[in-house]
Amino acid sequence: MANTSRRDVIHGSLVWGGGFALAAASRSTAAAEVPLAIQGYDAVAYFTDGKPVRGLPEISYEWDESLYRFSTAGHRELFISDPVHYAPQFGNYCAMALANGEIVAANPENWLISDSKLYIFGKSAPMGPALFQRDLAANVIKANQNRLMLPKDQ
Repeated sequence: MANTSRRDVIHGSLVWGGGFALAAASRSTAAAEVPLAIQGYDAVAYFTDGKPVRGLPEISYEWDESLYRFSTAGHRELFISDPVHYAPQFGNYCAMALANGEIVAANPENWLISDSKLYIFGKSAPMGPALFQRDLAANVIKANQNRLMLPKDQ
């Protein structure tokens, strides 16, 4: 059996304990770096309330490398059960701009639900939702083709 001094035991516990503290700090820092989805708006509210509603920080859920906030716990549960259905199709980016090959941050106040999918836009009508709807099928195809242009956080 190796001779172990009290100093060795204390030193070892400080090194290991420091490692655990460092790991915990890394996890909390990483959690803080998760981007906020839809500027904190409740993705489910577009479907259930028919309007944009701000989510609450205490009712949130991390999905697809984004932090989603919700106005009610029930909305969070609906989202958890089917996030692909409720999440905006192009993350935090304007669907119309993406269809045109551009990257533009979306404003959650400018939105459209079509074929049970949520699209958000950088500009209000006629530049956003109305323009996108004029040739919906073609715009959805073009935006999906340009999806690779989106930053990796989306």
